[in-house]
Amino acid sequence: QVPLVESGGGLVQPGGSLRLTCTASGSMFRSYPMGWFRQAPGKQRELVAVVSTGGSTNYVDSVKGRFTISRDDAKNTVYLQMNSLKPEDTAVYYCNRDSPYIKWVWGQGTQVTVSS
Repeated sequence: QVPLVESGGGLVQPGGSLRLTCTASGSMFRSYPMGWFRQAPGKQRELVAVVSTGGSTNYVDSVKGRFTISRDDAKNTVYLQMNSLKPEDTAVYYCNRDSPYIKWVWGQGTQVTVSS
């Protein structure tokens, strides 16, 4: 398995910003597209942002213009810059390989809470 560790979450007011970091120091993931996922209370986990091996990105409509996913393969790291946060962004955020065939073991995720 590839150990995935998410960090950077926290409590932020609506309109605030956070930058999430995903690291996989145990194994390089430069060969794979990576994604950020989130799971809100009582809801299914959803894919919110994807970055390809070439650096192209895609986002779910609800976060377009607000979130930016990026990767630094030299550091085995994927980032999610989250701006203009809304209460509906509250969730546990996870990173993982973006593949319909296989996922690495999910990490613990990092909690993002957007509340006044």
